[in-house]
Amino acid sequence: MAVRVAALEDGDEARWDAFVLRSSEATFFHRSGWARVLREVFGHATQYLFAERDGEVVGVLPLARVRSWLFGDALVSTPFCVYGGLAAADEEARAALDKEAQRRAESLGVEHLEYRHRVPVHTDWPRRDDLYATFRKAMEPGEEANFQAIPRKQRRMVRQGIKAGLQADWETDLDRFHDIYARSVHRLGTPVFPRRYFHALAEVFGDDCRVVTVRREGRPVTSVLNFYFRDEVLPYYGGGLDEAREVAGYDFLYWEVMRRACAEGYQLFDFGRSKRDTGAYHFKRNWGFEPQPLTYEYRLYKRPDVPDHNPLNPRYQRAIRIWQRLPLAVANRLGPLVVRNLG
Repeated sequence: MAVRVAALEDGDEARWDAFVLRSSEATFFHRSGWARVLREVFGHATQYLFAERDGEVVGVLPLARVRSWLFGDALVSTPFCVYGGLAAADEEARAALDKEAQRRAESLGVEHLEYRHRVPVHTDWPRRDDLYATFRKAMEPGEEANFQAIPRKQRRMVRQGIKAGLQADWETDLDRFHDIYARSVHRLGTPVFPRRYFHALAEVFGDDCRVVTVRREGRPVTSVLNFYFRDEVLPYYGGGLDEAREVAGYDFLYWEVMRRACAEGYQLFDFGRSKRDTGAYHFKRNWGFEPQPLTYEYRLYKRPDVPDHNPLNPRYQRAIRIWQRLPLAVANRLGPLVVRNLG
């Protein structure tokens, strides 16, 4: 039977997500719920394409258009997500989705089409595989074995956190999580996501989106929002107060996420992406995770080269320093207006 490509409509979500769950190429970021989040929170028009054969979904490609007077006009798979791109059961479905995505990109008049793959698909397209790395590793089946698998220095840091009296709990107050997260990104000079983004994630993904918060003497110290998908746990948005480094709060936090996930039967810890040679990159390596390059591929239409909107770009350094000096309340108000355009 021939492959047919269609756009996701109300009523197609169950079929879409059933394919995502069984596809080895699909990730948490391929789930259909992201379309709702991107539209309702950021106002981005979505182009969620799926391929079907004889009524069965055989491939998906989540796309959203990010339009900005400052950063350009792009069709991206997928904005604000580490992974995205084509996930298909066979080459025919992959080619059909790819062809339709390029047709729509040209019809919309965007400057470029972007796929965020873990492995290359278009070896002839311009790409960035030198900027980001992801960190994924299988967890041990038991808590003690899992703890011993952590390099000795980081085990010592976790014990330091325990000695400091740190305790972890599931967080039910997303606003409290946001307060911690917002302070962290402000220190980094990065615009903050709006509170309603995290509330939307929790509403759309339910128990597959949960927050762990570490406290010392009842006071929050660090916190991280985690995604749970198949047998994987993905700590995704996190932050901490100044006190966190003094008491090894980050090491204790990620050990708690790992320990709890292991107890619930999850088997793979996805530490997410980091820019090469940054503090976060080396932190994850110190935990025994090896970097795996990410391949972000670009089909260019109205621009000569691939976009470079990351904070390491020297052209943004002055803006970052200015942002760090803004009062926190001002940065929290302006941040959501800026971040929606970054993708």
